Amino acid sequence: MRAPYDAVVDGDRLYGRGATDMKGGLASVLCAMDALRRSGVCLSGPVRLSSTVDEEDLGLGIRQLTARGLGRAFLGCVVAEPTDLQTVIACRGDAYLEVEITGVPAHSGRPADGRNAIDAAAALLRLIRRDHEEHARRSDPLLGSPTWNVGKIEGGRATSMVAPSCHVWLDRRLMPGEDPERIVAELRAAVDRAGITGDGISLDVEITMSMPGFRTDREHELVTIVHDAVADAGGPTSIGGWTAACDGGFIARDHGVPTVVMGPGGLNDQAHQVDESVSVEELSRAARAYTLTALRLLSR
Repeated sequence: MRAPYDAVVDGDRLYGRGATDMKGGLASVLCAMDALRRSGVCLSGPVRLSSTVDEEDLGLGIRQLTARGLGRAFLGCVVAEPTDLQTVIACRGDAYLEVEITGVPAHSGRPADGRNAIDAAAALLRLIRRDHEEHARRSDPLLGSPTWNVGKIEGGRATSMVAPSCHVWLDRRLMPGEDPERIVAELRAAVDRAGITGDGISLDVEITMSMPGFRTDREHELVTIVHDAVADAGGPTSIGGWTAACDGGFIARDHGVPTVVMGPGGLNDQAHQVDESVSVEELSRAARAYTLTALRLLSR
């Protein structure tokens, strides 16, 4: 209902595209870094801001940063994604899988002469649904369970033809430590056991994107410092997990840097929503919490 790229403040809410996810967090970090600079406090190490593009698609920014290396050892990483200022110590990862199924075309008047790729895709999706339900029976208290989602499907050429091809796009949310390559291998094995392929039907699976999850020990110093900083800034005093995915998993896995997620705004009620907005007071509290975190980690 408002111009999407204008930051409009109405009461305590700032409206605009990406206000919560995650321009709000970025703004709060910049305010914190400016406050640290102006304070004149001598810190024992640097505070670095990394703004990585393409996080919601192929992760091009974080992959380049990871390939270059961080250049030094860091005491911790705080990802400014929207958590309602909750200190998130565990986060699921994500993998995109694309499945290409090839069959044999034929006239629809004699479907037995062909091999229908859409029928094969339907059988594959039944396997995936069963796997999803099996995982749901074993839920992690912080992260829930691994999940499958069928995001998109395309197949066939005409109503009067047996479908010679079908393409399926899958999203598989990962628990920390899960390997997408192993998931693909297990999926192939399940397809073979179910007899979906063969007799004119072939199937190819490609991982087009993967990002790791992470888990930081609740008793780690970084967790304590961030949690207490949020409390001292007037925010909530809670520690939890996140079922979404973020770039922090790369920093934790590839560089061994303890990682948490903490930022202003709500993921589930504001991110990717119509009339996205963030609380101005929450932005201020986040900036204070980021500042206190850096001071307590680096001024000893």
